Amino acid sequence: MALSFCGNDRGSNAYSVDKGVLDNGCFVDALNLVPHVFLLFITFPILFIGWGSQSSKVQIHHNTWLHFPGHNLRWILIFTLLFVHVCEIAEGIVSNTQMESNHLHLFMPALMGFIAATTSVVYYHNIETANFPKLLLALFIYWILAFITKMIKLWKFAEVSLGVQHLRFCITALLVVLYGLLMAVEINVIRVRKYVFFANPQRVKPPEDLQDLGVRFLQPFVNLLSKATYWWMNPLIIGAHKRPIELKKIGKLPIAMRALTNYMRLKDSYEEQRQKTEDPDKSPSIWKSMYRAFGGSILLSSTFRYMADLLGFAGPLCISGIVGHLDNSTEIDRTNKTANMIFGVYFMSSTELLQNTSVLAVLLFLALVLQRTFLQASYYVTIETGINLRGALLAMIYNKILRLSTSNMSMGEMTLGQINNLVAIETNQLMWFLFLCPNLWAMPVQIIMGVILLYYLLGNSALIGAGIILLLAPVQYLIATKLADTQKSTLDYSTDRLKKTTEILKGIKLLKLYAWDNIFCDRVEETREKELTSLKTFALYTSMSIFMNAAIPIAAVLATFVTHAYVEEVRLSPAKAFASLALFHILVTPLFLLSTVVRFAVKALVRYVTKSNKLSNPTLLHNIAQRVPTKNVHVSRGRQEIQIPRGCECSHTNLHLKGAVNDGFFTWGSNLSTLSDINIRIPTGQLTMIVGQVGCGKSSLLLAMLGEMQTISGKVYWSNKNRYSVAYAAQKSWLLNATVEENITFGSPFNKQRYKAVIDACSLQPDIDLLPFGDQTEIGERGINLSGGQRQRICVARALYQNTNIVFLDDPFSALDIHLSDHLMQEGILKFLQDDKRTVVLVTHKLQYLIHADWIIAMKDGSVLREGTLKDIQTHDVKLYEHWKTLMNRQDQELEKVFLQTTLERKTLRRAFYSREAKNQIDDEDEEEEVEEDDDDNMSTTTSRRSKIPWKMCCRYLSSGGFLMVFLMVSSKLAKHSVMVAIDYWLAAWTSSNPHNQSLHRSYVPVFIILCGAAIALCLITSLTVEFLGVAAATNLHHNLLNKIIHAPIRFFDVTPLGQILNRFSADTNIIDQHIPPTLESLTRSTLLCLSAIGVIAFVTPAFLIALVPLAVAFYFIQKYFRVASKDLQDLDDSTQLPLLCHFSETAEGLTTIRAFRHEARFKQRMLELTDTNNTAYLFLSAANRWLEVRTDYLGAVIVLTAAVTAIWTSSQSGLVGLGLTYALTVTNYLNWVVRNLADLEVQMAAVKKVNSFLSTESENYEGSMDVSQVPEDWPQHGEIKIQDLCVRYDTMLKPVLKHVNAHINPGQKVGICGRTGSGKSSLSLAFFNMVDVFEGKIVIDGIDICKLPPQTLRSRLSIILQDPVLFSGSIRLNLDPECTCTDDRLWEALEIAQLKNVVKALPGGLDAVVTEGGENFSVGQRQLFCLARAFVRKSSILIMDEATASIDMATENILQKVVMTAFADRTVVTIAVSYHISTFCWSI
Repeated sequence: MALSFCGNDRGSNAYSVDKGVLDNGCFVDALNLVPHVFLLFITFPILFIGWGSQSSKVQIHHNTWLHFPGHNLRWILIFTLLFVHVCEIAEGIVSNTQMESNHLHLFMPALMGFIAATTSVVYYHNIETANFPKLLLALFIYWILAFITKMIKLWKFAEVSLGVQHLRFCITALLVVLYGLLMAVEINVIRVRKYVFFANPQRVKPPEDLQDLGVRFLQPFVNLLSKATYWWMNPLIIGAHKRPIELKKIGKLPIAMRALTNYMRLKDSYEEQRQKTEDPDKSPSIWKSMYRAFGGSILLSSTFRYMADLLGFAGPLCISGIVGHLDNSTEIDRTNKTANMIFGVYFMSSTELLQNTSVLAVLLFLALVLQRTFLQASYYVTIETGINLRGALLAMIYNKILRLSTSNMSMGEMTLGQINNLVAIETNQLMWFLFLCPNLWAMPVQIIMGVILLYYLLGNSALIGAGIILLLAPVQYLIATKLADTQKSTLDYSTDRLKKTTEILKGIKLLKLYAWDNIFCDRVEETREKELTSLKTFALYTSMSIFMNAAIPIAAVLATFVTHAYVEEVRLSPAKAFASLALFHILVTPLFLLSTVVRFAVKALVRYVTKSNKLSNPTLLHNIAQRVPTKNVHVSRGRQEIQIPRGCECSHTNLHLKGAVNDGFFTWGSNLSTLSDINIRIPTGQLTMIVGQVGCGKSSLLLAMLGEMQTISGKVYWSNKNRYSVAYAAQKSWLLNATVEENITFGSPFNKQRYKAVIDACSLQPDIDLLPFGDQTEIGERGINLSGGQRQRICVARALYQNTNIVFLDDPFSALDIHLSDHLMQEGILKFLQDDKRTVVLVTHKLQYLIHADWIIAMKDGSVLREGTLKDIQTHDVKLYEHWKTLMNRQDQELEKVFLQTTLERKTLRRAFYSREAKNQIDDEDEEEEVEEDDDDNMSTTTSRRSKIPWKMCCRYLSSGGFLMVFLMVSSKLAKHSVMVAIDYWLAAWTSSNPHNQSLHRSYVPVFIILCGAAIALCLITSLTVEFLGVAAATNLHHNLLNKIIHAPIRFFDVTPLGQILNRFSADTNIIDQHIPPTLESLTRSTLLCLSAIGVIAFVTPAFLIALVPLAVAFYFIQKYFRVASKDLQDLDDSTQLPLLCHFSETAEGLTTIRAFRHEARFKQRMLELTDTNNTAYLFLSAANRWLEVRTDYLGAVIVLTAAVTAIWTSSQSGLVGLGLTYALTVTNYLNWVVRNLADLEVQMAAVKKVNSFLSTESENYEGSMDVSQVPEDWPQHGEIKIQDLCVRYDTMLKPVLKHVNAHINPGQKVGICGRTGSGKSSLSLAFFNMVDVFEGKIVIDGIDICKLPPQTLRSRLSIILQDPVLFSGSIRLNLDPECTCTDDRLWEALEIAQLKNVVKALPGGLDAVVTEGGENFSVGQRQLFCLARAFVRKSSILIMDEATASIDMATENILQKVVMTAFADRTVVTIAVSYHISTFCWSI
């Protein structure tokens, strides 16, 4: 047909204007072109030639960026305008097909309108970005012109009695409304901004967030299109491919999303509710407060969700329409064609348009795009709201924690575990509940709508299928409940296994020395077996859940279609069949999830209510007035004359006092007084010492003065106007997770001179020199493990460094040896503090320092026994003074014992860092080996490594599961998906068969039943094989890991940090056990569904393959960029969560210190920063997920459109078209899951990689050159040791630690080996047990070279007592004789020799009495005596004592000496120690 704007029909007068210009329809349409051409003519030069080309390059952070009034409304109206233009184009094209010649005026103005609308939004965006509103005048003129021309067209339509029954009339009316509204929006911009027609234009600054270049989360500030598609995320995600995403890159949160802002919102709504309540005793509901603060966002999210769910039903309806019209090959009735000819053109109704299959295909595409956009918007809004709520709740919880009384923490009413649980689990549970909220009310509506549509399509038979789904829903709920219970029991077993593994790793040296490593390894394996039994149950329930989810739609379809074939008289058409199939797939998801969502919601609500009630209990708050009934409670802080407390028998009544307590009665929570009748005073600028027996209330007195105890009665005075902060060093040392410097300065400005003086006063410089980064080394929970003495000195240094008038030191010498104590007393307290004239209150047991005290407070049983100077007490209480003198003499004797402590601490620290450095070198070497041949670390190799999928680890994991299980999984998966395709293909053939032959129609039913049955069976097999493949892989990996670690040489444990090994057994094992199997199942299912869908579409319409190539390329790049960015953001989320949790736990532990220093505000600020940082990472991760899903959803929609168009134009069989379209819809659902699961699997495979790296560890050589049968049963009988030219090293790469050592030890001789630290004493002890590499020389025991013996045999015949006593949880019997080879009499004999018989007899169970983890229910001395008993039980003729007395008191040492000299009189004893006191054990040195 020839092209003509007004058409070229026979007998038409299209160009005639006899009746008037405006009565010519073609002219009116031409008139409608004018505004669009005007806009394009005006805007294109501005956009592409002038300043517009510059402004289009303007970054989002341009300081002029802001939204004009009506910004969002404008975007919504323009999107609606574009949609209406698409409908207008479609109507024009379809109407044109009814004409004899082409009438371009039917669709060309609409097409130009579409282009103009698109241009208008681009133009507007550029103007808004550059904040140059004057250029909006062009748009204002355009909207006016477009409104006028459309009004003329509508007026002309109305004149010829066209109405709503004509589609073109409706479209024109809608366009008039839209142009009118856009004109109104433009007028509003002029009214507000006054950029034209006004003398003084309004100048507006951009939002505060955008002025701060640190804010990088731009979702609230970008335009609607960028919000919907997350376009602003492109630079971050694409940039991640080149360079890892760091915290700097994601920046800060906008003010509205910060924890403080949301906390204030929640607090304001809570307070508002409190003011409105009539009952003052009734506390406001936290739920109502949350609804008032965040309810609007939840409603918005729910609205988006409803719209998405309703649009979801467009898919099945469009399939029904397309297949139905293709199936009905008869032509549409054209009898009314002439009647519908007005203005010389054809006017159609909306139903006629919807009968066009191409139009339906486009509508299906638009519906899918809108549905996915609304769905992702709903997800984003709920996640953002959930994160805002979490931030608010964390701030609220932190405020409560800062007000908890010390007694509640110490009495266990609120434990660290509970706080961590509240922060890490409960707030996340509530956040997830918020995420699921829209599902709770959207899903029932979705189910009801689905059932109604099914009934509309299939009649009564649809109710059978829906009934099956509804009946099986409770079964799914039951399985979900069982899953939760099984997971809990699995967690219990996992915790028990980890506890035993930790004990083994901590005591690995002892286990190897005693040859007990296999015995304790079996203990772990027993617990692991229980855990695996629980894991198998968990895998079974998971399999059932997956099976139900896959099998229910098959069963429902089977029941429905078979019933329909035999009950309904009308045959099952392809349109109804495939629309119903799509509806069943829609229905299953909400029914499956609804039970889970309800269960999770109830659980979250119950758990959080319980916890919040406990935390909001007013009796826990640090508010003395609320806690107990009080009388005469008064804390005076005025500068006034302080009365001398009564009862002070001393002469110095004219002291200038800093503080005092009058008639004080204090308690820790009950009404019983812990401190009674306290009358004391603290002189200003002097040293006050508080002394007394253990438990007499010295520390409590300090805390009472700090306001930490509950006051029953009495007064606490401070001479300052305000109490100010008190520098306080608690008895139990408390460190921050920060550097040494930050722990000491504690928020105060850094003064180099003062800092150095404090370091010297606390003797910290030698310890700092040992740290890898000096005082910039991180210590605390997540940092380096310091000894008790080192921790305590840092705490004292913190108190000294602070520039406060008052310093409270609570027993600072308890963990220090005599040299350090003296140095700290002289340099730190007497010199540093006293020179500054600071008031010092010192609690101590070291009575020798009383001579330095200006004022002494002696306490006994919670009361003040005596107060005054030492001279006063000597004069007035001679008995007390004599008692002190006796104690001082006893202390002097014991002081000689403890000087070794610091040396040992520093030795331990040095070893730890030597080990870490060596390990780091090994790790570096491993990494170098992994890199490809070319060493150059250029960007391309880094990029390829980061985007590479770890196929090698996937193969390693699958091989751990066993070849048979892998084969079963792959074959069953392929068979299942093949049968699923066969079912749908058979359905297509069935429904496309001859409609008039009922018997032929029913002949398809048996095969359909067989195929459905096979599919259901294969669903069960696939779900079981994947889960049990996971269990098999987890079993083998853990078994191999445990054996490799247990049998690794002792050198491995020296160079590998304990935490790193434990991570393999905890976090990594948990991922392998519980996370990889479901991810693998989901990935394989999603991938095979997508591949089978593409295969079916390609089979139906081979032309689809041409379009598939660009789609596949787009998908490849989307997943490639996303996986890298997602991994980085996941790592950031994990790494920012740990500091937040640690901050909560360290705050709870250091409450007293924080409140004493008055640093609550600083710690609150730090918590808010950490919360915001973690929330930023989580929000970016969520936005990245939305970025992926929007793109894969749109790709899926393009696949559906392509499949529909190619099927309509090329295929003739309607059943196959229905088959292809149904499969195309599944691609939309599963495409993003392929990428998400691939990204998750990549992260999870890191756990397999870490475990695999340990599996390559060399095991200790357990084979000896000498057979066990050649070793006499009673060897070594005499205990003669010959050391001949012995050379020892820890590793072939390291220097020897012993060189050419020669010695001869006679049987029964007691020999001492001494030397300075690092001289090789301990290395020699390890050489006796063949634990180190003896590369030259030999050790001969009773005529046998020990290097020829199997290590297990050698070690089982010798005994050793180590410096650190090691006990394992279990029974006393287990700790003495884990091999169970000794009689009870022998065990009791050993306990009697170790002087523990009476202690054990007093315990319930005797030999079977419980030993807690690490033997914590026994003292250090008793633990060392148990180790002595253990050595005696073995009845070995050789005993090695490796610094066995270094960490015990003198009494225990005396017992040890006595036993060695008597019970081991006939045995050879080799004692390793520093030179001091070694003579007490030995005959020769």
